[in-house]
Amino acid sequence: MSLANDQHRIRNIVIVGGGTAGWMAAAALSKFQSNGMTRITLVESDEIGIVGVGEATIPPILNFNSMLEIDENAFLRATKGTFKLGIEFANWGRIGERYFHPFGNYGRDVHGVHFHQLFLSQRQFGDQSDIAQYSMSAMAAARGTFGRPSEAAKSAVSELFYAFHFDASLYARFLRKFATDNGVQRVEGKITHVNQRSSDGFVESVATEDGQTLAGDLFIDCSGFRGLLIEETLKTGYEDWTHWLKCDRAIAVPTANPAQLRPYTRSTAHGAGWQWNIPLQHRTGNGIVYSSEFLDDAAAEAQLLANLETEPLATPRQIRFVTGRRRNTWSHNVVSLGLASGFLEPLESTSIHLIQAGISRLLAVFPDRRFDPAEREWFNRSMQDIFEDVRDFIILHYHATQRDDSPFWNYCRTMEIPASLAEKLALFRGKGRSFRDNAELFGLPSWVAVMLGQNQWPQGYDPIVDSFDNTRIAEMMQQLRTGYAQVAGALPEHRAFLKMCGAWDEEPAP
Repeated sequence: MSLANDQHRIRNIVIVGGGTAGWMAAAALSKFQSNGMTRITLVESDEIGIVGVGEATIPPILNFNSMLEIDENAFLRATKGTFKLGIEFANWGRIGERYFHPFGNYGRDVHGVHFHQLFLSQRQFGDQSDIAQYSMSAMAAARGTFGRPSEAAKSAVSELFYAFHFDASLYARFLRKFATDNGVQRVEGKITHVNQRSSDGFVESVATEDGQTLAGDLFIDCSGFRGLLIEETLKTGYEDWTHWLKCDRAIAVPTANPAQLRPYTRSTAHGAGWQWNIPLQHRTGNGIVYSSEFLDDAAAEAQLLANLETEPLATPRQIRFVTGRRRNTWSHNVVSLGLASGFLEPLESTSIHLIQAGISRLLAVFPDRRFDPAEREWFNRSMQDIFEDVRDFIILHYHATQRDDSPFWNYCRTMEIPASLAEKLALFRGKGRSFRDNAELFGLPSWVAVMLGQNQWPQGYDPIVDSFDNTRIAEMMQQLRTGYAQVAGALPEHRAFLKMCGAWDEEPAP
């Protein structure tokens, strides 16, 4: 390294706040900034609780764990985690209907033509099969089975994609040990003052209630909804999306596990929002997400408790939020992550992924003490793109409904939607087409799952399909259906697999 580069190196990184966001950042930075010259300090207060509802994830978390070289079975034991193959949605299109949004792909593309186009063409010949029958993850989920995929596998199990459910508090504890073992210093303390450089407003240090002063070159704001640095200090501004996403409150409560340990998340729509169900090894996470404009708190809690599968294990806990994002997730020498950077309800389990996305982008343009504005601008634009992509996908669930049984659903069904989503809907409703404009999180199979699951059937399909031999296409699809069903039926039951691979923690919950 040249002396010039060393002169500008980031020497002190201060992470404000722990929880999932803070300890994910600490773990990743401890892995890639472990150079003997950069000190990483995380300051948090045990007096300040964490939201801790991010118990469901999506497949990219496997990349994060792999980056940290985390043993998957040890991780699952420590977090009392389970496997997740996708999300079951109930009552979203119409009351009484269900569909499954699986991880992974559908079937096989043919000569570059997407499989769902073949599926749409076969419907004109009377094929009424469910598109979920062409997904390995969906078929295993329906049977409550699981198996780890492998590229060397000779069966369709190689097409199984998965993520995890885990206890968010235990996950933070797991990453805390990882980070502190890698040299991160944890400071207990409640921040009472932020010191800024008079010349340009950059944050110089934070002071705690007990008199400690923590100076830094780069600050990571993981202080939750409050946004202590990014908003209270730097006044970045917040883009409010509640005109599209009306839900602004949630109530969470854990329950005992039912007999079957489902390898998927369940989301059930109700009159003014939806209810989640997330199975862990030691309990099931439940919660209701709702709009206070259409449902009062007491009624929401009563509805949640009336629709639990088993007995509650704690008192219900309410969370209030404003859906949206910081106008800049990186300002001056402060990068915000997690709830400090914005909030999108956990309908598609994206909260932890948005933290991961922020970390990966920060590492991609990791600054020196000169803080190149071009790097900061790229980061902010990139984070805006992913937030808006997730926003549009979540709005789709609410808008693409036929429900007219409540004022809430009438609003969602008829509201004006973002132009970016309107274009996607128009393209799909025509010939089932969808195009990826940016580095979007949700690929074509995800859009297909929700569109078809909520009865957004295209008027036609890609005309190129008509050049294929229909008989051969029909035979291929029958073979796929049979193959996926057989493989799914032969896999171990979910709980049995966790125990078989040593991922099950037999100890009682802490």
